This record gives sequence, structure tokens and C-alpha cells, in this order.
Amino acid sequence: MPAAHSLPAELAARPAAAWIARFGTDLAGAAAGPLAGLRFAAKDNIDVAGVPTTAACPAFAYTPGAHAEVVERLLQAGAALAGKTNLDQFACGLNGTRSPYGAVPNALDGRYVSGGSSSGSAYVVAAGEVDFALGTDTAGSGRVPAGLNNIVGLKPSKGLVSTRGVLPAAQSVDCVSILAPTVAMAVRVLEAAIAHDPQDPYSRALPMARAPLPDAFRFGVPAVPEFYGDTLAEAAFAGACAQLEALGGTRVAIDYAPLAAAAALLYDSALVAERYAAVRDFFDAHADAVVEPVRSILAAGQRYGAANVFDAQHRLQALAAQALPMWEQIDLLCLPTAPTHCTVEAMRAAPVERNRELGHYTNFVNLLDYAALSVPASLRPDGLPFGITLVGRAGSDWQLADLGQRFHHATGLPQGATGRPLPAPVPVAALQPTPATHLALAVVGAHLSGLPLNGQLTSRGARLQEATATTPRYRLHALPGTVPPKPGLRRLAEGEAGGTAIALEVWQVPLAEVGSFLALVPAPLALGSVELADGRWVHGFVCEGHALQGAEDVSAHGGWRAYVAARVAAAADMAPIPTVS
Repeated sequence: MPAAHSLPAELAARPAAAWIARFGTDLAGAAAGPLAGLRFAAKDNIDVAGVPTTAACPAFAYTPGAHAEVVERLLQAGAALAGKTNLDQFACGLNGTRSPYGAVPNALDGRYVSGGSSSGSAYVVAAGEVDFALGTDTAGSGRVPAGLNNIVGLKPSKGLVSTRGVLPAAQSVDCVSILAPTVAMAVRVLEAAIAHDPQDPYSRALPMARAPLPDAFRFGVPAVPEFYGDTLAEAAFAGACAQLEALGGTRVAIDYAPLAAAAALLYDSALVAERYAAVRDFFDAHADAVVEPVRSILAAGQRYGAANVFDAQHRLQALAAQALPMWEQIDLLCLPTAPTHCTVEAMRAAPVERNRELGHYTNFVNLLDYAALSVPASLRPDGLPFGITLVGRAGSDWQLADLGQRFHHATGLPQGATGRPLPAPVPVAALQPTPATHLALAVVGAHLSGLPLNGQLTSRGARLQEATATTPRYRLHALPGTVPPKPGLRRLAEGEAGGTAIALEVWQVPLAEVGSFLALVPAPLALGSVELADGRWVHGFVCEGHALQGAEDVSAHGGWRAYVAARVAAAADMAPIPTVS
């Protein structure tokens, strides 16, 4: 990690600035639940009962009587809240320097900005101070700081997570975001946070894509990417695209102009009036309590009328329609999370220009109703992190998480700034299994559903994918002396006659459990490849040839289950008839 250079006191960013309120004792969650044992932080525009919500503006602070809905759900799931984190004031910025509580440094090099507005949440996760943190994301505030700090930033589809109890930046496009060291942790939190909230006017029960992205997926990249002269970022993005191609992706150049035009509307049109509307009463009375350039951004919203807002909305809708054909060519977008890094000093010298650069690839996402996931991609030669953002249509959150986890774990990066290696990946439970998370395993004997050894699969989280059969080129034999009884499957040699189709089941076994499962499989059985009736090949149990000598051929039954049923029936027929005295 590069050494942090000293800065003048008025410019220096301080790690302690990541927190606005750090509790002496964590606010405990439920004793049990899916998040039990985890600690988290909440950005200080998210309400926690009895704790002032400042939005990084002390004069604005108020003390809520109830938790934000998302905080309540996470506490009920067992997580404990460690405190509230710093942010760009009123969540207005992407850099982490716009706060009277101090600038939050980059966790890997303190000379550079952390990214914002969820700056404190990103820092405390990257530094390993909490297990995850809540941010908010209107224009990229949950993604840019993730990309700049070597962590994951999950921006859910709009409306999946309630924003009740969250001070809005622009309420119609706000999202609660999740910052975490790994995709698996972010998914775990999202699973606990998702719920339709009738008291949140923008909450929705959104249909979610449940199938993984295709093995051969197509990812769109800007035909003319912009890096503002940062050649290290340009090289890092090229490397990330190559890694996606190694995972089965095909790169497709897309016209970024409609997305860039939509992004510009957020601040350079009447849409900025929604930011002013969020704090209008306070701002009109206390504008001098708001830091620059936040004050100027909010003040810009005052000059627009209702007709201007409709004009901007119509323009946005036209751009959304212009971007729609793009999705016929691609399954997802891959973008740099941020096109460059920026020092704290450079940001303060030109706060509007440098901030706009950081949001080049993020501002359009919520406006066009997309889901997004920022994942670490590499550490550049200068030691600074580089991240990519995977963007999909609304409801593609689990698909993005699955691919994002595969990508992140292929990088071999450490977690944030901690130096700790990534843990084993965890399958996205809401998706059908993928080769990246599960092994498709064909079983023909005692591991079939309801038979004696099936528990060896189910106890390891394996799931039944399908009941099918082999191609008609196999014979099935009952192995003598095995307990419980087991069969041996033999594939006929080329040109050998007499084969038949054998019934089997295909189970999806989590990769992390494959080793312990195979350790239970005794000789002469072994793991090989089995051809299914539709021509697919999957891993499955085969038998060493010597063990089949003298073994009863039971192929005529069509499968082990039918053979076992026939034996049970035969035994019942042979049982002595009881006499009546």
C-alpha cells in the first residue's frame, strides 16, 4: 500500500472522519437470525431511533423516534448496529469531502478521496471496522466509493428495499445501497432487507430474474470509453473486460451517448429541483448552514418551474426509449465504476469538475431504472483500486450478483484494505445453480431421492435439478456385498450391443461441499462422466470394471429404484403366510 503523503491541515482527510456517531455499545439486534453475529454501520441520512440524523449538516439535525424500515429489518435479522457514518452533505456529491465533519480518506491511500456520498460507510467496510454498511445511491453514491476502496457496492433495483426513514436526496430515484467486502455478504444483507413496504410510495414488489445469465453472455462496453487521461484506469478496464471474456462473455461495443445524456439530466436540468424539494423548508431558512458546492446545487433547483420539470421528464423518457434497443444486443453492461481517482487536494481545488468526472458512469442508472453492482477488479500499479460496475435491467439483481461474485473471486484480490483473502464464494440462493457455484452430479443408486444415502446430498445443501436417464449405451449391475446395496454403472464400449437407458437424477452440489461428499464414496465406485439422454455430459458415479465381474445385471428394470422395488415385492411374496390357531 503506498504511503500516505502529508497534506496541509485544512486539506488532510482523517480516518476518524468516517464516523459521525460511533456507539460505545452496539445497538443489538435479535438474538438469532440470518445476520446474527454481524455488525453494520448506517449512513447518517438513515434514521436510527433516538440518534440524531444530521445528513452531515449539524443545523439540520433531528432525532427520529423510530428506525428506518431497512434498519429495523436488519436488526430483526440479528445484525448489530455500530454507529452512523459520514457523507457528502445531504447525500449531494460523489467524493466524500463535502462534510463539516471532515473529509473521509481513501482506505488504501489517504491522499485520495474515498468517493461519496456514502464515504464513511465505504471506509469503515474497507478498513474492516464493520462487516457491512448501509449507504444510499441516487447518482452513484453506493458504487463510486465501493470502486475507489476495493469493496463491493450493491445498488438494488429501485423499490426493492424500503426508503421509509431515509432522508431523500431525490426521492423518486433514491435507493438504499449495501457496501460489503464480498458479493456474498452483500447478497446476504439484501436477502434480509428486501420487502415491499406499503408505507413507502416508491416501494414495489418487483419480479426478479431467477435464472443465471447465460454461460455465453454478452456484455456491453462504451464504444469510446472516457478515462480523463488516466492511462492506468484505461489499462485496468481492458484487463477487466478480458477477465469477463475468460468467464464466457462476449464484448459488444455500445453507443454510450443516450446513457450519458440521461446522466446529464440529473444535475443539468429541472430534475435537480427534486434535490431542492427534499430539504426546501430548511434550505429556504438556513441556506448559509449548507456547505459549498452543495448550497449552489440545491439553490439551482429553486429556479425551475413545473413546466421545466415536465420537459426534463419527457426528455428522460425519450432517452430511455433510445437506449432500449441496446438490450437486444447485450445481457448486461460493464462499465468502469469510476474513470479515475482524484486527490483530496485536487477535488477541493475544482469540486464540481472533479466530482462530475467520478460520476461519468453512474448517474444514469437510477434514472433509467436499472440495477447495478460494483465489484473490485484490480489494484493498479500505483496501488489504487479499480472497480467495474455490472448494470442490468430492473430485477436482474441476483444475476448480477452471481456473475459479479465469479468475477471478483477470479481476481484474487484481498478484502478492502485489510489484506485478508476472499473467503469461499457462496451460491446465490435465489438463482438456479451455476457451474461457478455447484457441481452437477448424476446419481443412479442409493443416493436417489428417498433412498438410504440421499441424506449425504441433502445435508450438504445439494438440490435436485431433474430426474432423467442416460443415453441407451449403459448397463446397470447390483454390486454384491455392499451396505446399503449399491449399483455399478457401466458404459458400453464402442460398437458393443445391448445397451439401455438407465434412470437417474441430477443433483446440484455446492462446490464447497464436493470434497466432503466424495470422501464418503467407497471403491469400487468413482467419479466419472455420464452421458444423458439429451446428449449432455455431467459428472456421475461410474464403477471400476473388475467389480462388475459376477455382479447381477439389473438393467432390465430400467433403474435402481425399480430394481429395489422389485426386490421388496419379491421378498413380500416369499414371506411365510401366518397361520391362525
